[in-house]
Amino acid sequence: MIRRLSGVVHGKTNELREDPGIADGEYVEVTIKPSDGSPNWGDGIRRSAGAAADIPDFDTVFALIQEQRKSAPSQPRAYRRST
Repeated sequence: MIRRLSGVVHGKTNELREDPGIADGEYVEVTIKPSDGSPNWGDGIRRSAGAAADIPDFDTVFALIQEQRKSAPSQPRAYRRST
């Protein structure tokens, strides 16, 4: 099994961003390549997946919001700055 993971080096310890799926204490071969620091494309959406899973009735409320947006007038609203 070969997987590509990213993480942060702390001295002789490599902190991975996700579980490698390997038993603790198992020997592995590691190749290190410095990163430019920018996240991989799609990482943000993967981290946010399931964020609302524990919110009761989220699907119902979200569907209601979507329906309200569809039935709202398509004209842009004027922005007024409060003073």
